[in-house]
This record gives sequence, C-alpha cells and structure tokens, in this order.
Amino acid sequence: MTDLSDAVGGKQRIVGGPFGSKLTTRDYTDEGVPVIRGSNMEVNGRWIGGDFAFVSDQKAEKDLKSNVAYPGDIMVTQRGTLGQVSIIPEDGGFPFYVVSQSQMAISVDTELVNRDFVYYFLRSPAFADYSHAQTIQTGVPHINLGILRDAPTSFPKKEVQREIATILGALDDKIELNRKTAATLEEMARALYRSWFVDFDAVNAKAAGRAPAHMTSQTAALFPDSFGDDGLPEGWRVQPLLEVVELLSGGTPKTSVPEFWNGDILWASAKDVSQCGNAFLITTERKITAEGLKKSSTKIIPKLSTVVVARGATTGRACMFGDDIAMNQTCYALRSRNDRPFFANCLFMTEVLGITLAAHGSVFDTITTKTLQAVSVVSPCEGLSEAFEREVSPMFNRILDLTRENQTLATLRDTLLPRLMSGELRVGEAKERVEEIV
Repeated sequence: MTDLSDAVGGKQRIVGGPFGSKLTTRDYTDEGVPVIRGSNMEVNGRWIGGDFAFVSDQKAEKDLKSNVAYPGDIMVTQRGTLGQVSIIPEDGGFPFYVVSQSQMAISVDTELVNRDFVYYFLRSPAFADYSHAQTIQTGVPHINLGILRDAPTSFPKKEVQREIATILGALDDKIELNRKTAATLEEMARALYRSWFVDFDAVNAKAAGRAPAHMTSQTAALFPDSFGDDGLPEGWRVQPLLEVVELLSGGTPKTSVPEFWNGDILWASAKDVSQCGNAFLITTERKITAEGLKKSSTKIIPKLSTVVVARGATTGRACMFGDDIAMNQTCYALRSRNDRPFFANCLFMTEVLGITLAAHGSVFDTITTKTLQAVSVVSPCEGLSEAFEREVSPMFNRILDLTRENQTLATLRDTLLPRLMSGELRVGEAKERVEEIV
C-alpha cells in the first residue's frame, strides 16, 4: 500500500488552485489562458471541455505559475460536485491551463504508472469511499491536496494497469461515439425544423420559382408558394401553444412515509431534468412505489412528453422522457395533442428561450401556467407537421436507442471497475465480456 502522490511520481505532481483573491471573476478575460472550472468537468465523457473562462497571459505568468495543468493531466473536483474526474485532452488546443480554486490537477509520471488507470482509480468506489470519509464538512464540503495526495493505493503491475484501462476505455469510447452520433442526429432533426418552420426555406424556394432542396416532391407540394400579409406562409396561422400540447403537472409523495419511496417507478425532479445532458431522460435519482403514486399528486407522464424545469436556477432546461416516468411539481410536461411528440418537442425547444425570458419570480425565474397560456406559436398548414414527424421519427428513435445502449454500457463499466481494481475479476474474463459488446 502506498500513497497516491508516491504512485504518480511525487507530491509536486498534484497541485491545486490559487488561494483567496489571487483569482476572482474580475480577472477573467475573453482570451488568454483557459481556466478549468467545475462547468468544464466531464463535459465530453472523460474529457475537459465546454466554454472556458480565461485569464491574461500576464496574470497567469505573474500570479498563477504554481496553479497550472497541462494536456494529459487528470483533474479532480475539490469542492462543489465532489466525485468529478476528467482528463485534459492532448488535442485541446491550449499548451496549459489554470486550475480554479475548486479543482486539483494530477500530472502522472507515465514511466511509473498508466495515466488512464489512475483516472479509473479516481472513479472507483474505493476512492469514493475514502474521499467521502475524509471530506471536510466545515463550510462547503470539500477535500484538499493533502487528502488527495494521501489516498491509499495498491496498484498492480503497469502492464495489468494498461490492460484494465484498455478494457474500461473501450466501453467509454463506445459511449462517447454513441453520444456524438446522438448529438449529430438531434442537430439534424432540429436543423430540419428550423428550415421548414422558422426560416421557411421551402416556401422561399417555391416563391422564387425553385424546387425546394432535400425533400421529395410529395413533401414539397405541402408547402405554399407565397406569403400572406402577416408575413407567414400562405395558409399558416398563429395559435396558442396549449392548443398544440397538453400541459401536465406533477407532485411529490410525502418524504416522511417510507412506504412511498424506493420502489420501481421512476420519479423525476428538476435536478434529473436539468442534469440530463441528452435528448431523452431514461433514469432518475429517486424512485417511488405504487402506493406513493396512488396517495400523492404525482402522476405518470407519458413516454416522449417534453418536460421543462419550471422554477429554480435551471428554469427552462428541458428534455423528453424516454419512458413513462412520474414527475414532481418543479417541472411541467407537454404532451402532443395529435400524437406528434417530436414535432411538439422541436416546436417547444425553439420557443423555450423566449418562454424563460418571460418567466418571473422574486428569487428565481418561474414558468407558470399563465406563462405558457400566453405563448403563441406558428402552426403550419395541414399535413406538414405530420410529414415532419415522419422525417424525424427515425432520428429520434435512434437517439433513444443509443441512450439506452449507453446506460447499459455505463452499468457494465461501473460493475467491472471495482472488481478489476480489486483483482476480484480476471482481466481476461472482463476482456471477453467487453469484446462481445463493443
């Protein structure tokens, strides 16, 4: 058994962020050296990403030289969302980064240890149990450099480390490929909605005497060839949002009644929706029982409904339910009135920014029933929303399949990880199981 700092090559290879006023939001600039914050952690699976804040080159050189991380380093959250672990990509485009006050960086000596194995060790239940037991509860719960450096390790030989990291990495690679494929399909579907119903590309083409691009003649025939005095395509109209979708609300079983909780029914909160990160939500942090469903105001929201956070700091975040899921009162669900859930979702996601800006509240923005009753949307002429649904249904159904596959892959990875780390499971056996899938 040895300390983590010794395993990766010494204490100097684990560094933290600056203290106190050495780095504040006033130091942020539009360009320069990127700062790794909590919002950059686990953005793309294992990798640091997202939108960076920056500090000037001069600030980094003068005040933050001892708080930098480099491509290939492993980042660990110190305070905030404890348990986050990410790797700085080698091809991230920056020669070095500044570590924020809430993160710590590990620069692995690859002569001693396999970097990806160290990453998976930091994601393991063993390290989670250790850091949880050592968490400092004063103020915001946090760990520190000493706790990270002193983490007990018992690593196998480097060759075995590499094999374990390769097995787990193959699962993560497949998850990341699926995620990228799903994101591409989603963008294609939403781009098609914008083309048809926001930019009116087909109508503009027909008005100019051209055939609309990228659609069959049967679909093109559904579009008018002129605009009315109201600026909308001829025959289209404006109608209330709630004539297109049915508004559904939720509730919460009494938390003081144990019989209502830890059942088999998925129960979504604003946290689940806001942290979904995918087009579809298929799992929730908590579950309720049939008794909890029966004796509370919560209700089952039908599969493929669009669900939006209605209050709190994440008001306006939205996703679709990939299954029939119960829901609490911090969200609203919107169910298509004519069995066109993907058209309804694309329509709502086009309007959600304006809806959020119209929301109001004394502390946080709040979307109310009145907010949604006041929303009007453009309604196309007969047949077009149905044609759109036919076009995008294969895309969204494939996204849902990929989301389910990723859940299966992540479950397998999380099951194999502690068994491989402890030596309970032989590398060869785990490799065979993974090769059958990926």
